[in-house]
Amino acid sequence: MAAASARQPSRAAPSVAMAAGVFLVLAALLTEKAIVADALSIGVNYGQIANNLPSPGRVSTLLRSIKISKVKLYDADPHVLRAFLGTGVEFVIGIGNEHVPAMVSSTVAQAWVQQHVVPHLHAGARITCITVGNEVFKGNDTVLQTSLLPAMHSVHQALGTLGLQGRVNVTTAHSLDIMGVSYPPSAGAFHPGAVSHLQPFLKFLSATRAPFLINCYPFFAYKDDPARVPLEYVLFQPNAGVTDPNTGLNYDNMLYAQVDAVYSAIKALGHTDVDVKVSETGWPSRGDPDEIGATPEHAGTYIGNLLRRIEMKQGTPLRPAVPIDVYVFALFNENLKPGPASERNYGLFYPDGKPVYNVGLRGYLPPMADSQGARQAIHLLLLIAMASVAFAMS
Repeated sequence: MAAASARQPSRAAPSVAMAAGVFLVLAALLTEKAIVADALSIGVNYGQIANNLPSPGRVSTLLRSIKISKVKLYDADPHVLRAFLGTGVEFVIGIGNEHVPAMVSSTVAQAWVQQHVVPHLHAGARITCITVGNEVFKGNDTVLQTSLLPAMHSVHQALGTLGLQGRVNVTTAHSLDIMGVSYPPSAGAFHPGAVSHLQPFLKFLSATRAPFLINCYPFFAYKDDPARVPLEYVLFQPNAGVTDPNTGLNYDNMLYAQVDAVYSAIKALGHTDVDVKVSETGWPSRGDPDEIGATPEHAGTYIGNLLRRIEMKQGTPLRPAVPIDVYVFALFNENLKPGPASERNYGLFYPDGKPVYNVGLRGYLPPMADSQGARQAIHLLLLIAMASVAFAMS
């Protein structure tokens, strides 16, 4: 009988294991300090020009569930930054074009940093970069364009005054329209009208070790000339590629060719020490009748193949040892964006959290009820789990 008793499983053991398991699951759900593990190397643009998007708190859960660890905003929305506190997600925040001229004033710039950066950093947010304006040289606003670099200097100086210099970079994002020549990549050159602005701008980036941000959309090239631009080349699909006659480097996709053209343009102005990052790229899942190629199939192929290359830590032909750094545009379809239909259909997700197309990013968007009431329920379940553990071990 003694031997049989020794072989009989203890009733307490499964109770302890089950209660401990419940405790661990609930603790993970409850804690605000859950850090993104095994995060994807890709970033995402979180635009909010819509009236049907989920709350920042729900978006925080969604992004953590798909292991996105880098987010780019077009403003410094405090609700978003607070919702991500303790998650380990890294943020690029922005100063809108309409505010850039005012930032030339060092007083205004310091007040902005004091209000929109300092409190969040002190609370534990990971803000690593501030973009001053977006695609400033795409239009004809000369006041905005001449204000850009002085405003960047003021924001950078404000960060230094507040003890944050070296912790947060200052830069701006450019449209690919800033390029005068982009093919072949080795002949890349900036548009002559922008060079006078870009010479001192690049000097600033070099001195502060900040990146050059470029918004690249191979979709536009295909849409404008589908007869001459191979679909496989823009979608990262197998193809013979294009060989640069000056370097002999072969490019099997347009995005890498565009990035290397920017590197060549920067080098032509005397700099080899400025990194290029892709601040936006994407493919619309819908468009107007004349927007050829805007389909969910093509969008899924573009983003899926891009994700695979990024996870391979692939570099461009010109810089193969430097993994390309990309922020996908965009997290959600934004129903209030002006312009053609494609502008409202770049999202990875619909506002209800469902993927627009399948690239393996099936995340969890909590229902709207997952707010204070749900948190109170989790607290109660956690107390029950703790009591179960205590009882089972007694």
